[in-house]
Amino acid sequence: MSGNITMPAADFQTHSRDLATPKNQVLTGCKSLLLHMDMLPKTCKSLVNRFPERGEKRDRPGRKNPMTLKLTRRGLMAASIAAGMTLGAGVGLAQDKLKLRLSSVNSVTDQRAIALIEKFGPAIADFATFEPYWGGSLFKQGTELEAISRGNIEMSISSAQEIANFFPEFSVFSAGYLHRDAAHQVAVFNAPLMQPFKDKIETELGVKLLSVMYLGRRQINLRTDKEIRTPADLAGIKLRMPPSDAWQFLGKALGANPVPVPFPELYTALQTGSVDGQDNPLPTVMDAKYYEVTKQIVLTSHLVDLNYLTISKKAWDSLSPENQAKLQKAADEACEFGRQNQLKKEAELVEGLKAKGLKIYEPDIEAFRTTVQKAYLESDFSKTWPAGVVDAVNALAK
Repeated sequence: MSGNITMPAADFQTHSRDLATPKNQVLTGCKSLLLHMDMLPKTCKSLVNRFPERGEKRDRPGRKNPMTLKLTRRGLMAASIAAGMTLGAGVGLAQDKLKLRLSSVNSVTDQRAIALIEKFGPAIADFATFEPYWGGSLFKQGTELEAISRGNIEMSISSAQEIANFFPEFSVFSAGYLHRDAAHQVAVFNAPLMQPFKDKIETELGVKLLSVMYLGRRQINLRTDKEIRTPADLAGIKLRMPPSDAWQFLGKALGANPVPVPFPELYTALQTGSVDGQDNPLPTVMDAKYYEVTKQIVLTSHLVDLNYLTISKKAWDSLSPENQAKLQKAADEACEFGRQNQLKKEAELVEGLKAKGLKIYEPDIEAFRTTVQKAYLESDFSKTWPAGVVDAVNALAK
């Protein structure tokens, strides 16, 4: 025999036992793939269209006799296997692609957002879909880490102060005048001293710290004309600080009366006088247009501010080691891209903000440094700091 089987189409079902079992499986498989016809090879489409359903007689135009089907075992099996592989590969890739939803309060024009959109998202596109939400449109400031822990989102841009709400010892990285500059932040983040902190967050909160982001040197930005030279001059000033205990403490350490206001509400609070001022890096002042509702900037540089790019530990663990390495590389490169852009922008903005009409000057930095560091060392925060961690951080400064 040639390996070909010839029979009337009407007798096909009744002679199914004469056909090798794989053929029946092939037909069933091909029929079930009709929902995805666009993804099937032409060979299988043709075969599917030629086989009648049970009890159906399908005559070809111009022929009165039942049609005769000529099947080739190898051809039919090859078509089905090819179809299954094509469909399986397409559907499998779509199903396996990880969705990474990120929630952050910063604007889409912020250097952190630009870095993630332009560098991070495209670098992981072959195995993950990056889906960012800016301006606190998905979760309010300070709730993102809990949202990751619950599985509501996969990523966030989080501050040391927010992490300290869960792990008080983390407040050491939010202390005023601790980090010297952007390079010092990176050195500290990558140092062995950070590993116990990272491990605890992963184990107890289910959040992995991917990389460190440079936000900038925080300065005091006021809507009043009062000149500020020492912390004593800030007495009675309603200074907006982000809503967490660690942030509020920093406001008090500076000598002000801290008021918790979420970032998306800050412009209005300044405009209406609900607060007298706020503290943020110069790029944020420009980006958020606070120069429109304030009069001066006091260059205290009280905090070389940072954020952490975070990801769900569950999402991270779902990736292969190869894709974990790709994602880590993408995160580090995006953060470095944003860091360099932020540093460049920061250097240019003193003159830029002066041109906007703001008075900008430097106070007695040593008076601020001494006052702020003393406040931290005498606080309950310092009692939670692991022994020797401050010395280890200081040793990494160049």
